[in-house]
Formats: sequence, structure tokens, C-alpha cells
Amino acid sequence: MKKFARLATINKKAVRAPDELVQIAEDNYSAYIEEAARMIADKPDKPMVLLSGPSGSGKTTTALRICGKLREWGKNVHTLSMDNYFLPITKESEKDLPRDENGQIDLESPLRLDIPLFSSHLKMLAEGEEIQMPRFDFATQSRGESTPVKRHKNEIIIIEGIHALNPMVTGHAEDFSLGLYVSVRTGLRAEDGALLRPKQVRLMRRLCRDRLFRKRSYRDIFAMSESVSRGEEMYILPHKHRADFDVDTFMAYEPSVYRAVLLDELNAELLSHELDSFPDCGEILRFLRDTSPIDLDALPGDSLIREFVGGSVLEY
Repeated sequence: MKKFARLATINKKAVRAPDELVQIAEDNYSAYIEEAARMIADKPDKPMVLLSGPSGSGKTTTALRICGKLREWGKNVHTLSMDNYFLPITKESEKDLPRDENGQIDLESPLRLDIPLFSSHLKMLAEGEEIQMPRFDFATQSRGESTPVKRHKNEIIIIEGIHALNPMVTGHAEDFSLGLYVSVRTGLRAEDGALLRPKQVRLMRRLCRDRLFRKRSYRDIFAMSESVSRGEEMYILPHKHRADFDVDTFMAYEPSVYRAVLLDELNAELLSHELDSFPDCGEILRFLRDTSPIDLDALPGDSLIREFVGGSVLEY
């Protein structure tokens, strides 16, 4: 069920007690992490953890934070990314890749994954057999040299990816795995009743991350959002009910952080009419203008929000 936090309340705390605002949000998220880690630790018969969620949900940080908590408790655990199982794009293979209704390669489709290889590796890991995990190079859309991986006795492996709960990809993994679903479940409500939906909060995250670290233009990020949303509706949301535990990654202070990162540049591009065709841009800008800022230095080094604005102490 979606919730909406009051922007006016967030603004008051951002001005009067920013450290307290950050700490409360971080404590709430840490409680989710501890509860998820406890569930995993209490199920030694299910050593594989499949962590799914839409783009911008904070899957990577959540996986790493759960991994860290389990290690604090003396568990042997590490994380793997399903992204390494993307199929290479070559002139020969391009004709066989899934397409959307516009004829473009459907980057959100589970058929972009090497499903037979992933599902067999998943089962082999659960049974303690060694696999040769591929390494996917996004810059070249090709596979690099594979890496040997083996799950040792009593070891937990967390695998994160947008299709981690899709049985077409994972097979009958519920026999030996637990499922986690990670997303933003809380949005923002302005004083006049206007809403910034959870998916728009995730879009703000992607605007920060993709501009700062993937060198994409704001126009390209907004243009991609339609395809990303379509993929969520078709391939991710139908399987979230398979999760054993849900994590809401919304941080009440995050719009206050994004204000400094996004506001001026988005304003400038909107005035140049570069973003006129994207309604989400105007809605996001309206909330950013009305948000009281918080300095990035107020965030702890392992904050989930640092996945999108930088400075994380976690190894991604």
C-alpha cells in the first residue's frame, strides 16, 4: 500500500533539525535491514536470497547492507548481480533479442538474460557446485572473462536483479531460496494536496545517478522512463507477491538532498524547452522548488541515498 509523507513536515525538520531528520530515516531503513537479515539467518535451509525491485529502488545498497548485517552475526555471505547474465549484443545476436512495440531492443525484458545459464547456475550454487560466472561489460555490451564461484557449506548468497523473483528466470528456486522485494513505497504530499508518486521519487534517484555517473542527459533519462515504467508493469510488479519480505527504501530527507543536485540544471533545461514533452519534469521541479535543502555531508557513508548521489563507503 502506498503512503505519502507530508512535505511541510519534512521541510520543518530539514530547517530546524536536519541531523534528526536524517537519523530517523536511517533508523527506519536499518530496521528493515535487520528484520530481513534475521529472516535469512533463521532459514538455513534456504541459503539463496533473490532480491528484486524496479530501477532506482536501491537494490544494490540493500543487498550490501543485509550482507553486512549478516556478517556482523558471524555469517559467511556475499552478493552477486544478475546483470552479469545479460546476453551480449552483437550483429549476429541483435536480430534475436526481444523488441518492444516500437521495434527497439527491449532492455527491460527478462529475455535479455541468458535464462538457461542463470537458472542452472542458481541451482548449482544452491547444491554447492562451482560455476563459472560470466562478467558483463556494459560499455561494450559483451562478456568478459568468467569468474569461478562456489557456495561453501553454511554460506549465504544474495543475488540481486530486477528479474530475481520471476519464475521464468529462476525456475523452482523457492525450494532453496528466499525472496526480497525492494522499492519506494512512500511518496510526497504537498500542502495543496499535490502528490509526488513513489515511481517519481525513483525517477529523481535515476536523474541524479545517471547524470552523475552514467553521463546521460536529463532528456535521455526522461525519455527512457516510459520504457522503464512499461517494463516494471510487465515484468517486475506481477512477481512481487512472491517475496517473503518487502523493504520500503524511501528516505524522508532524500528530496532535500536532490534539490542541490537537480534543481538548477533541470530549471535551465526546462527554460530552454528541452524537457517540455515530459510531464514528470514539471512535477518533480515543483516539489524540488518547495523543498528545504539538506547538505550532502549530513548523510552517513553507508546511506542508501549515496548510491544515487555518490560518496558511499560501500563497495558496489
